[in-house]
Amino acid sequence: MEPQALAIEVSGLSKSFDNNRALRGIDLGILRGETLAVFGPNGAGKTTLMKILATLLSPSSGNIRVNGLDIKKHAREIRREIGVVLGRTFLYANLTAGENLVFYGRMFDVPHPKKRAEEVAEQMGMTQRLHDMVGSLSRGMQQRLAIARSLLHRPSILLLDEPETGLDQQGVSLLWQAIRNGEPRTIVHSSHNLELGLATCDRLIILERGRLAAEKPAGITLEELQLAYDRATGAAR
Repeated sequence: MEPQALAIEVSGLSKSFDNNRALRGIDLGILRGETLAVFGPNGAGKTTLMKILATLLSPSSGNIRVNGLDIKKHAREIRREIGVVLGRTFLYANLTAGENLVFYGRMFDVPHPKKRAEEVAEQMGMTQRLHDMVGSLSRGMQQRLAIARSLLHRPSILLLDEPETGLDQQGVSLLWQAIRNGEPRTIVHSSHNLELGLATCDRLIILERGRLAAEKPAGITLEELQLAYDRATGAAR
C-alpha cells in the first residue's frame, strides 16, 4: 500500500503497563475510506490499540501516522481528524443531552454548534431526548448520544470500541446509518460480535495477547471467520 493511500499507518507498535505487555509489535496499514473490524477476546489489546490511535495513550515503542501526521508530534491536529467512542461515554451527567452536544461542538469549533447538535441527534434518534439530563438517560441512550457526539465535527476517521454496547437493534441500525451517511470515512471498530463485525467491514484483524494473530478480507463466510478466530485465540485446541 502506498503511504499516501493510508489513513492510519502503524509500525512496530508496543505498549506495556508495568510488567504487562498489552501490545506486542503491531504492524498495520488502514486505507482511507476503509472499514476495519478488530476482533479478539478480553485482554487481547483492542481497547489499548483504540486509545493509542485516539491519542489518549502513548505507545511504549513504535510509530503511528494518521493522515500522514506523526501521532507523537501532531496529537492535537490528529484529534480534529478523528471521532472516538470508547467504553466510557465521557458525557456530563448534570447537563442535558443537547447541552453536551453543543459543549463538545464548541470545543471542536463546529460552525453553528446548536444546529449541528440537532442534526447528529436526529441521526441517532435522540431528537426527543435533547432536553433530558444525561444522568436520567438509559445506558443505551447515553451510547447513542456518545455516537452522535463523535460525529459532530465531521471527522474523516472514526474509532469505535465496541460501539454497539447497550444498544438495541434499532440503535445498532441507526449507528451504522449515521456513521456512513454518504460521507467517505475511515472506520476502525472493535467488536465481540463476529456476525455484525463481518457484515460491516471491508477487512478484519484478530488480536490475541497483544499480537496481530490473523488478518482476513471481509469476503469470508461467518463459519470461516469463526474458525480463524478459534485458531488465532487457541479456542480450537
